[in-house]
Amino acid sequence: MMRNISEKKRIVIKLGTSTLAHKTGKLNIRRMTNLVRVISDLHNSGREIIIVSSGAMGLGSGKLGLASKPKDTRMKQAVAAVGQCELMHIYDDMFEKYSVTVAQILLTKTIINNPNHCNNFRNTVESLISMGVIPIINENDTIAIDELELEIGENDSLSALVAELSEADLLLILSDIDALYDDDPRTNPNAKPIDFVEKITPEIEKVAGGAGTSLGTGGMSTKINAAKIAGNAGIDMVIMNGKNPDLLYDLFEDKELGTFFKA
Repeated sequence: MMRNISEKKRIVIKLGTSTLAHKTGKLNIRRMTNLVRVISDLHNSGREIIIVSSGAMGLGSGKLGLASKPKDTRMKQAVAAVGQCELMHIYDDMFEKYSVTVAQILLTKTIINNPNHCNNFRNTVESLISMGVIPIINENDTIAIDELELEIGENDSLSALVAELSEADLLLILSDIDALYDDDPRTNPNAKPIDFVEKITPEIEKVAGGAGTSLGTGGMSTKINAAKIAGNAGIDMVIMNGKNPDLLYDLFEDKELGTFFKA
């Protein structure tokens, strides 16, 4: 079935911690440099890009010399504050090399659940896009402890909500896995990728794994939840590996990569 990715104009790109950082938590400089280069090029081609970025907790942990994310909520908030500052500084510096301006938006559940605040969010995003700015969105982890305690969700679901609120044409989730598989490829070498999902069935939900990396909060199950949110809003979604950013060019030339979830 045709994906028609080349026709998508407004794209929400979710960048996971595993895509942006090494296992140490410190920045994967080569990959992030290439990501920014390719995203800037897609932006220059006329596409409207919105980024939902993880990485604050991972970068904060790395900068503070922690081996993994802290488990105490107060420490998580503090680490996220350090990491968010570092993350946006890096984005601003890297995108500036391609004459692309970025803006930071931090969201909480209270904002998403309030219609007036949602309208303010939409207006801000529309204004930024109209000026050629790429909004970079993250959960406000220093305030919204629900995500830190895993009561709401994570940035996979947040990216789907952002796609819905901003009326995106496509949600693209970049992760450390090539696609949705019929079994866990980390434990089963015979697991096969699923290229196209027309409907999320109980069988699809069953093959979704659990938690993600030690530095991230998501897993395949959270990506399936994101696909549900996006699909119900009429938005197609793609999951693909973010380790080679140049493959984004192939994706937007309608080559079949990753798993496509039909709205």
